[in-house]
Amino acid sequence: MALTRDRIHRIFTLAIPIIGGMISQNILNLVDTAMVGVLGDEALAAVGLGGFANFLLGAFFLGLSSSVQATASRRVGEGRLDRAAEPLNGGLLIAIGIALPWSLVVAFFSNELFGLLVSDPQVVSSGGPYLQARLLAMVGMSMNFSFRGFWNATDRPGLYMRALIVMHITNITLNYLLIFGAYGFPRLGATGAGVASAIATYIGTAYYFILGFRHGRENGFLRVRPSHRSVATLLRLTVPAGLQQFFFAAGMTAFFWIVGKVGTAELAAANVLINLTLVGILPGLGFGLASATLVGQALGRKEPDDASRWAWDVSLVSATSVLILALPGAFAPDFLLELFLPIRFADELLANGPAAISTLELARLPLQIVALSLSLDTVSMVMMSSLIGAGDNRRVMYTTLVLQWGVFLPLAYLLGPVLGHGLLILWLSQVGYRLAQGVVFVVLWTRGSWRVIKI
Repeated sequence: MALTRDRIHRIFTLAIPIIGGMISQNILNLVDTAMVGVLGDEALAAVGLGGFANFLLGAFFLGLSSSVQATASRRVGEGRLDRAAEPLNGGLLIAIGIALPWSLVVAFFSNELFGLLVSDPQVVSSGGPYLQARLLAMVGMSMNFSFRGFWNATDRPGLYMRALIVMHITNITLNYLLIFGAYGFPRLGATGAGVASAIATYIGTAYYFILGFRHGRENGFLRVRPSHRSVATLLRLTVPAGLQQFFFAAGMTAFFWIVGKVGTAELAAANVLINLTLVGILPGLGFGLASATLVGQALGRKEPDDASRWAWDVSLVSATSVLILALPGAFAPDFLLELFLPIRFADELLANGPAAISTLELARLPLQIVALSLSLDTVSMVMMSSLIGAGDNRRVMYTTLVLQWGVFLPLAYLLGPVLGHGLLILWLSQVGYRLAQGVVFVVLWTRGSWRVIKI
């Protein structure tokens, strides 16, 4: 059946606010980096490592977003709009019952945990308090993930984007006041960045509650008591999704370690490539979340054929959109790379040109390969999200863990540090692993065992 204009409009209506929110998060990360970077390398390293540690320690609760979205979208499709917020209420309970004690424990040991990541005492002294502040906001972060899944599931991603904007404005303002001690505020340096992020997170949580009372009461927000069964279902979906996020992040860390074994210039190039790739996959992630909603709602209506069609339609729209966006990376890679590896002036060329040119040349062909494969990688992300939207989280987790940790990382270590191949071969292996993962997701979707999963 042909892809109609109405279906294209429905896809973009859901996806664009989600993509906008993700882009705003990326911009915020750049602003944070720029502000903290003024304080020096130690502070920048502390914030970078602290943010990564915070993500790892809270990765489990990121799964709340997809589990709430999958469950709530089913309720919408079933026509049970008065109970669509029951999964959200359950997610909030999980945040209080699990995230709260966990955050208090890890925050108490934040300095010791940070010391496991780096040995530099100056970085530890800045990073420990920063990480502690971020960890104490884990409850708010978990609640925000639950709200995000609910708004996406009920066709209101614009509310999610609105809350993100409030958080970003708050964060940037508090960063300026607390990092530099402006207008009489205490000068906290890197710790100030952590405190600002924590306060912004909780302000976002408060705003989400306001939006919930305004727009979610008819769906049962804080009115429908989540049953033991619904909470158990959320946990059943959250655990594999959270583990997947944790091991994916740990796998990326392992890959950087492998690249670092090959050489410093390769590691610098890899860092640039990852940053550019993350920007490139944002539309794919947004389209994937839209597909998860559409699939879940169709299954709630007991229309598995329509659910299957939605995944293919979103894949086509997203692949076409990302292909267009990726053209500069494929045909003008130096333009993008020089934003991170600037080579503009003759004195710079004379002073450190050879190293910079070497790094740029190392990154050029891998970037072109990534750009040309990004469209197919987007299909993989849409299919993965569609499976998650159908409740097939466990097989998604198994697929990603086996291919990343069982195949890709051992192969990368063999090709790089052992056999002595360079960044290009390592990047080809990464692209190959991502495409293989996409093939598995497509096969799983085509087989259709997700059609009978009950949520």
